Order: sequence, then C-alpha cells, then structure tokens
Amino acid sequence: MREVLVIAGVAGCGKSTVAAALARELGWALIEGDDHHDEASVARMRDGTGLTDVDRTPWLGRIATTIRGIDGSSVVACSALAHRHREVLRSSARNVSFVQLSLSTTEATRRLAARRGHFARSSLVASQFRDLEPLRPDESGVIVDATESIDTIVASVVADRIRRADRLAR
Repeated sequence: MREVLVIAGVAGCGKSTVAAALARELGWALIEGDDHHDEASVARMRDGTGLTDVDRTPWLGRIATTIRGIDGSSVVACSALAHRHREVLRSSARNVSFVQLSLSTTEATRRLAARRGHFARSSLVASQFRDLEPLRPDESGVIVDATESIDTIVASVVADRIRRADRLAR
C-alpha cells in the first residue's frame, strides 16, 4: 500500500534531516518541501519575514501535486504548521500520516542562528511558533522530541508505523 509520511514542524526542528534519514531507512522517495517555494517566498524568508497562508497555499499545492506524481511511498519534509496546511497534504493521497517534530523556541532559534547556507533566518522562529498547531487527535500522526538523536527519532517513527499497521490489521 502506498504511504506518505510528512515530517512537519517549525524551521530548525530538523525536518529535512529526519525526512532524508527516514527515506533511506524505508527505501521511499524523498520530497523536500523547501524545493517547492517560489522565489518571492524564499526572498521574504531570507529577509526574515514569515510567510502567510497567501504565500503558503500555492507552495502546499505544489507539494501535493508532487506527492500525487510519485508511484510509490514517500517521505515529505514540509512545515505543515497548521491543521489546514496538513489537510492540503492529506488530500494528495489516501494514506498520509504526520510526524511533528517538537522543540522549544530557544532551541529552534539557536539552531537557525548556527545554520549556514539556508534561507530561513532565526527571526522567523516567532512567526513559525505563532502559526504552529499541534497535531489533533483526529489526525494520523505522532509528535516526536526533535532534540533526540536522528537514530532515536527514526527508530521511534518506524516503531509507531508498525504499531499503527498492527492496529489497522485487527
């Protein structure tokens, strides 16, 4: 069965790193959400201006279209901060689940300040946390501590998938 696993969370939480590790572990395609931003949105974030839903809507649509174009299962790195954002991605396939990486504002700011070569600036953290909505009970997914090691996060997500598959099989 085709699955889509979206690694979500605020800037600096490790979405891209975790998504790449999970894609390797599972043997699935990797979709990097940052590659789907338009130039205007990248420029805004590079200038330290947070995106609005007007900016995010076409971006999420491009990611959803990419998901639809993949024959097999995929892991997607995408902030998907709010329930409405996750619903756009959920509409792209039948079996979409989420891993929301959680960390403190302080840690996200520290990580972004130390990161080089990426358009997201530490000044975006406040707007990211303002827009963040934790996964709801009716959403298929799990919240994971982003300060754990990548190996621990990957093992936790794989174990959660196995538990969920067992529940569905019953």
